[in-house]
Amino acid sequence: MEFFTVDGYFSKWKDVAGIAGNIFAFGLFVSPMPTFRRIMRNKSTEQFSGLPYIYALLNCLICLWYGSPYVSQRNFMLVTVNGVGATFQLCYIILFILHTDKKTKNLVIQTKSVEFMPFYLSLSTFLMSASFFMFGLFNSDAFVYTPNGIGTVLGIVQLSLYCYYHRNSIEGETKEPLIVSYV
Repeated sequence: MEFFTVDGYFSKWKDVAGIAGNIFAFGLFVSPMPTFRRIMRNKSTEQFSGLPYIYALLNCLICLWYGSPYVSQRNFMLVTVNGVGATFQLCYIILFILHTDKKTKNLVIQTKSVEFMPFYLSLSTFLMSASFFMFGLFNSDAFVYTPNGIGTVLGIVQLSLYCYYHRNSIEGETKEPLIVSYV
């Protein structure tokens, strides 16, 4: 029955899923770059929310801790990718704070436009979560597959919302002003 053990057949698939997860995670970490180019160009965070970057930093730090050899074995891929991810997220948070207007800090304005919901961030989140969900399954590690399974489902919901609202707006057309006056 070695075929069904982690040391057997599934070990190879665990490595494949882990490598795919690392690749998709790197895509996730660089996907906000167009958003931050826009923020830096306009010197304003506009109506973008900084919460996804805070959540991502916390997620990376928790996974980095969990993947460390002191806590779990055979999870070196979690350490490498989440170390890189924590660095990216910290940089994004610093840039976000530097470009946030004092009047609008932590202000979240809900729109029915995909303008403030970057597609590549949503897609990368889904792909990374799905890959690490499979990595956790093949590694028989509930601490990896449970949160990433939830992330996969939430990624599907997020992509569905993007598709729904994308149909209601013309891509590239800005319906919201770049800078909102609160006078």
